[in-house]
Amino acid sequence: MNNSQKVYQLGQSIWYDNIQRKLLENGELARMIAEGEIYGVTSNPSIFNNAIANSNDYDADLLPLLADGRSPFEVFEALAVKDIQAACDLFVELYQSTNGGDGYVSLEVDPELAHETEATVVEAKKLWKLVDRPNLMVKIPATLAGIPAVEQAIAAGVNVNVTLIFSLERYQMVMEAYLAGLEQRIAAGLPVDRIASVASFFVSRMDTKVDQLLAEIGTGEAKALMGRSAVANAKLAYQRYLTTFGGERFAKIKAAGGRVQRPLWASTSTKNPAYPETLYVDTLIGADTVNTIPPKTLVAFLNHGVVADTILKKIPEQEKIIEALEALGISVKQVTDELEAEGVAAFARAFADLLAVIESRKE
Repeated sequence: MNNSQKVYQLGQSIWYDNIQRKLLENGELARMIAEGEIYGVTSNPSIFNNAIANSNDYDADLLPLLADGRSPFEVFEALAVKDIQAACDLFVELYQSTNGGDGYVSLEVDPELAHETEATVVEAKKLWKLVDRPNLMVKIPATLAGIPAVEQAIAAGVNVNVTLIFSLERYQMVMEAYLAGLEQRIAAGLPVDRIASVASFFVSRMDTKVDQLLAEIGTGEAKALMGRSAVANAKLAYQRYLTTFGGERFAKIKAAGGRVQRPLWASTSTKNPAYPETLYVDTLIGADTVNTIPPKTLVAFLNHGVVADTILKKIPEQEKIIEALEALGISVKQVTDELEAEGVAAFARAFADLLAVIESRKE
């Protein structure tokens, strides 16, 4: 039994934070599924940019689309939909055998729409229809404009992966949007038993930003907090999850067949080489969670990750870490606000770069 399978027995699903055409065509993704290494896939504009810009895997499809007069955006959409459909089909057996618990593949809405609610809803519904697979999850960013879009998409019957969550306060809003969407369906007499959602809470980027601030302070107390804020933030988010989905509001939804919205730990590769490769995997294992892991980190976890139920360990200590940061003058709210803005901008840049690559292939 490999480490992913061991973690699965503890209630956590390992998803693969990567997709590219050759993995679909050479049988590698199918192997990873068959051997229980992964239970779902996530994608984002940066992943697609890397896949298309740094290979010729897509040229056979890309060139005829360009010759047909399609815009770079339309070309990307066609390429992405084909990949996502193929991945969904590889996971369909797992999706069915887990009764819709796993086997999901995520595709993100146009990142340029991050601050436009109605346009995001339209895009989410369009992608849901284009891919036409029950195990698709449409990714919507947890911006202030994205929150109502999440509610509307859930109410419309779209599976949603809510992405770019950094703060506990925004995470609470995400959970409540999910519940409100399900409540709308129940009130309308619509089924909720096959609606699935995850809340992608970003981890490592918090340490990257907070560690820089701690290094600038430079005291012994500050240095002792380095590399600890990200896990603390995520563990406290899980406490919010337990409270929200253990309450009366969800109990009524559950009685109608509704599912929990699982926390998904995202950005779990280690950015600081001084930290263990599997820091953001080993420390966040627990029931009803997902960890989406990029290639190098997954290899490391399969080789030497430490499997234990860790998500509920040392919760009072995590609260003290956040309090200590504030006492040193580090505003956690300011940090998470900046991380959200940077995350939205990074995905928008990656998408713009991708469209430029497609345009250059035409030339």
